[in-house]
Amino acid sequence: MSDPHAEYAKRLANYEALAASKNRLHIRIGNIKLAVVAAGLLLLYLSLGKQFLQPAWLLAPVALYLILAAVHEQILRGHHRAQTAASYYKKGIARIDDHWLGTGQTGERFRDEKHVYADDLDLFGRGSLFELLSTARLPMGENRLAHWLLSPSSKPEILERQELVVELRPKLDLHEDIALTGEDLGARLDPESLIGWAESPRVLPAGGMRVVAVALAVAFIAAIIYWFYSEQYAPLLIVLIVQILFRRWLLRRADSVLSGVSCNAEGLILFAQILRRFEREPFTSPRLQKFAAELSRAAAPASRAIRQLARTVYWIDAHHSLLAHIAELPLLYTLQVAFAAESWRHRHGARMHTWINIAAEMEALLSLATYSFEHPADPFPQLVDAAASVAEVAPGFYDSPPDITGAFFSGEELGHPLLGTAKCIRNSITLDSSTRVILISGSNMSGKSTLLRTVGINTVLAMAGAPVRAKSLRLSPLTIGTRIRSTDSLQEGRSTFYTEILHIRRVFDLANSHIAGNGMIATPPLLFLFDELLEGTNSHDRRIGAESLLRGLLQRGAIGIVTTHDLALTEITSGIGAVLRNMHLEDQVANNEMHFDYKLRDGVVTKSNALALMRIIGLET
Repeated sequence: MSDPHAEYAKRLANYEALAASKNRLHIRIGNIKLAVVAAGLLLLYLSLGKQFLQPAWLLAPVALYLILAAVHEQILRGHHRAQTAASYYKKGIARIDDHWLGTGQTGERFRDEKHVYADDLDLFGRGSLFELLSTARLPMGENRLAHWLLSPSSKPEILERQELVVELRPKLDLHEDIALTGEDLGARLDPESLIGWAESPRVLPAGGMRVVAVALAVAFIAAIIYWFYSEQYAPLLIVLIVQILFRRWLLRRADSVLSGVSCNAEGLILFAQILRRFEREPFTSPRLQKFAAELSRAAAPASRAIRQLARTVYWIDAHHSLLAHIAELPLLYTLQVAFAAESWRHRHGARMHTWINIAAEMEALLSLATYSFEHPADPFPQLVDAAASVAEVAPGFYDSPPDITGAFFSGEELGHPLLGTAKCIRNSITLDSSTRVILISGSNMSGKSTLLRTVGINTVLAMAGAPVRAKSLRLSPLTIGTRIRSTDSLQEGRSTFYTEILHIRRVFDLANSHIAGNGMIATPPLLFLFDELLEGTNSHDRRIGAESLLRGLLQRGAIGIVTTHDLALTEITSGIGAVLRNMHLEDQVANNEMHFDYKLRDGVVTKSNALALMRIIGLET
């Protein structure tokens, strides 16, 4: 695999050189245009003022200026495209160099505070995983990528997605073309509403009614001409009366057709251009070849059909303009546009869902492929089928253990993908049939929460089909549930503790869904990640509640990690057994400063830094 930084730097240099060359041409052509204008003024003076030349000579500078203007426009477009491409590669280099914060789409619209892990793992928002990953240009591409991050995929889907990402990864020209396509368009597109409109049943009458509408418009023009030459207005009056009745009959239905298009023409043009680029790209994998064939099948390729709809939407967008109102009655403007939209919907509407699905899938895959290219050291995880049953995991918890597949997670040198390379400390974590739960003790700021997020976000990447930040990762398909952040709610009258246990309830429900009513597997087992478990209650209740909660999760085949700075919680090992392993993160105080190495170690932490921190900030007593 080529060096992504070197490849991007080379392309960036080429585009910067091209932009500089286009800029020099722009200045040169601009000066020539000024000279042509000056020459034209001179010829104007000589021909009209002094009458030394024939006025026909004025056509020469006018023609030359028009030619130069056309050439100048092409140069300006080339300059803009080169600058846009250079900006694209600058952003790519920034992502590689860990300077990408604030340069991408944040995905704020996908945030859901009730989701079981999205906020805890920083999937959306400024500096989020979505901002790092997404290169999508269309809302459906963003929707699909967000869906992959929010909902773990099945093992066959993940394995196929990995293969597709590998094929798309080196297609840098495709990545670039998609990123630059329609960059200056003010696109507005709602894919779900567009599908609903395209698949809606016919509203306007079929058959010859569209021909009647066209005939009435032509009849009005003919009646106007007839009145002009004969001064007979009766035919014109008759046509107008028929138009009024015809329009009154169909106007409400026509308005319903036009109001259902929830996009603008520029959004459809961007959609068409991206589809056109996919249609032209050769692929080797069967799935991508199927996508390309689906876009190109039938008499009208998908891109051409969407362009036809865009032209109709231009007329729809102009529906409330002054010219449209002037043309409303004599030409039946609203009806003509509605019949055109209805005709398009009848011919192509059934395929809209497929086209949008292909665009969504391709853009999400390209986002993962771009990330994979830019991070060549990040491998794809290996999905395995662990064979441990609940009886092996926690003997004695069931009288008749259900037959379910156990969970497995083994990451070597796991790092957090949102942290820069210089700040990213890596740790290895294994959860299997012998170690179902790791209880990590440690002082404040020792890195417990970051370690949980590292495990969680890499699991999200793995279950989305993306590479992971690790030396290696082997895992079984997993459902993810976390409780890392909790805040109280004054408006809802909820304490921090109550908010925490409500969220844990949702995570626990995921573990319940793993076992179907007949004791068989229903969903992948749960990976739970709890930070400072039950911190809002006293130490006695916390220990009892934590032990009961972990027992319940283990009974349901779950694995997970819990952190605490309450050393009393580490004693629940005696009640749960060897499937719970104590580990810790520690710190050192030297020269009145705290030092952390963020390395995971076996055993229970032996000291706390709370008093030391108080002394450092001047609160010693």
